[in-house]
This record gives sequence, C-alpha cells and structure tokens, in this order.
Amino acid sequence: MTTRVSGWFGRLKDGLARSATRLGEGIAGILASRRLDKDALRALEELLIEADLGPAMAAKLTQELARKRLDQDVTATEVRELLAADIAAALAPLARPLALVPGAKPTVVLVVGVNGSGKTTTIGKLARLFVNDGHSVLMAAGDTFRAAAVEQLKIWGARLGVAVVTRGAGADPAGLAYDAFAEARREGTDVLLVDTAGRLHNKTNLMAELQKVVRVLKKMDPAAPHHCLLVLDATVGQNALQQVETFKEMTDLTGLVVTKLDGTARCGVLVALAERFRLPIHCIGVGEGADDLRPFEADAFARALLGLAARE
Repeated sequence: MTTRVSGWFGRLKDGLARSATRLGEGIAGILASRRLDKDALRALEELLIEADLGPAMAAKLTQELARKRLDQDVTATEVRELLAADIAAALAPLARPLALVPGAKPTVVLVVGVNGSGKTTTIGKLARLFVNDGHSVLMAAGDTFRAAAVEQLKIWGARLGVAVVTRGAGADPAGLAYDAFAEARREGTDVLLVDTAGRLHNKTNLMAELQKVVRVLKKMDPAAPHHCLLVLDATVGQNALQQVETFKEMTDLTGLVVTKLDGTARCGVLVALAERFRLPIHCIGVGEGADDLRPFEADAFARALLGLAARE
C-alpha cells in the first residue's frame, strides 16, 4: 500500500495530543533546572514508563540520553528531539507496508483481535486502502457469531463496491473461509480479507476455531494465510502486551495494527509493543473516519508522540 500523506501528520498529531501533552509537560517540569543530571534522568525514565513506553524501552532511551548529554545544559525541546529521534530509529525497522505477496492470487490476510478492538472496522479500512491502490478485494465475514460484525462488513462492502462473503448466524467460520478463498481464486481477486471471532472469554474454543480456519486456508494454498494481523486497541495500554502473548499462542502472527490512538494518553504502548515483540507495525488508526487508518511511519509517529512539528 502506498502512503497518502496529505494532511495526515496533522491528524496524527491531533490524535496523539493527549500523550504528547503528558510527555511534554513532564519533560518541561523535570528540566526546569536545565541540567540533565542523574536525578533528571531517573525522573525521565519514570515518566516514560508512566506513558506506557515500557521499562525496557524507557531504560534504553534514558541510557542513550545519558551517553549524549549527561550533566550538560539542555532544554525540554532538545530532549524531546533526542527522544523522538531514538524512538524513530527503534521503530523504523518495524514500519512495513502491508504488501501483496508476489504470485499469490489472492493474498490472504487473516485479521484477529478481541471484540471491541476495532477489528472489523479495520478490515473495512484496509479494504479501502487496497481499493484506492487499484487492487481487487474480497471480504469474508468470519465472525459468524456476532451479527453486528457481519453488518459492518456489508456496509463497508456496499460503500467500496467490494463483495462480502457471509453465511447464517453461527455458521462454521472455517467453511466460510474456504468458500471465500475459492471465490477469490475463481474471480482472480488480489486480496482476501478474513474477519474472525474475538471471544477471549473462551480461549480454548477460539484457539481451536482459529487453527481450523488456518488449516482450511492452507488446503487451498500451503503459504496461506500470507499475513496474520492482530488488531490492538491502544486505549487498553499495557494490557495490549498480554493480548499479543495470547494470540501468539493461537496463531502465527505476522504483524500488528494499532487503533484508537486518538482516544488515549497511552500511545507510548506502541513503542513498548515494538520493543518487546519486534513484530511489523503495518498501520495505525487515529479516528473513526474512513481515512483515519494509514500505513505506519516511524518518524511521523515519534515526532507526533513528542508534540514536535513534522520534519521538513
């Protein structure tokens, strides 16, 4: 997927404003004396942990600050610039567009996540990105136990002119995925997006269901699903790390999509996720609008997180 950046940084910065304000005010308070001494570094490390960047990343960032500027006079803006640069450097290797697999027709994208994470809406927005890039798309409403999820995909399908494979309430998700794959192959469709259930209260059943879906897809193409994306709601903060652990037990995750960054002061959790799991971050979402999910860009995110202007 190509990146359309017109006005995007402004929306990203607005979406991350609560986190940026929290960090900016905290850094300004810590550096009131201007000198980056050991006490200031300890306070900065605590601030980064409180902002959900995680203990490991907070330690790395403050160690790097110490290496560069320990016992020197610095301004809060200088520290924000240094932190943004180091966060961007850490995230850059994981900022990867969600790409079609050469020779795979369709490229199969299995989308997982807990109910309420924005999973089904994310599928619609991903479909929009692919359609805008000129690709044909088919969506499979695999969360057959949640009527609202099926209706959401139908609405997105009607809006985008994209077909949606559905079945009756409680239908076998694996059978639906098989039929959708067969239809996508028959029609020569570029991308098949498969929704799944997210009922973590019965983890054993959900694991069995997801594994069955994967087995059925592999019967059609041993390499499928080509992408397995976990959609995470940023407002849950550090609980997002546990969700990754849980879904890693169920299926082979290949990447992350982080949504609802505009609804929280916990946007730093994306940094913690990257540091801990090293999974590609394909897209981020900062609103309800159809155009509010975009490919992840490390530098733009890091600068918005620290409340800085876009790089020229």
